[in-house]
Amino acid sequence: MDAFVMPWKARYFEVDQQGVVFNAWYLTWFDEAMTGYLAHHGLDGETLTREGLDFQLVRSEIDWRSDVRWGEAVELTVRPGRIGTTSFDIHFTVRRDGAETCAAKIVYVTVAPDGSGKRPVPAALRSVLCAPHGIDAAGSG
Repeated sequence: MDAFVMPWKARYFEVDQQGVVFNAWYLTWFDEAMTGYLAHHGLDGETLTREGLDFQLVRSEIDWRSDVRWGEAVELTVRPGRIGTTSFDIHFTVRRDGAETCAAKIVYVTVAPDGSGKRPVPAALRSVLCAPHGIDAAGSG
């Protein structure tokens, strides 16, 4: 299965004094893309809440190759990576006219919605992250 791709346009308020998208906004972009990816696979916000699914970012790595400026159209690509017992990786890329402007890996940990701690990656989430993409679900969390 191909990666999930979401079109995006750099907004005025995301641009800093250097005229480029400020680095912190990329995490917001990735969060939006992750939400779109999950919804595309049937795990929209309502379903996540009903199923008691929640997760939080615990690590992010972003490598920039070139800048994105106000008004530029980009594509945000989402690809699942390693899936452990309680955590999973998601790989993101931002492309402008087919050229990669940055790449990221974010590690999420599955948690109880009530804040009571880590939980195993639920079957519904694991099936979205694992089965359609042919990813090895082995690993530690």
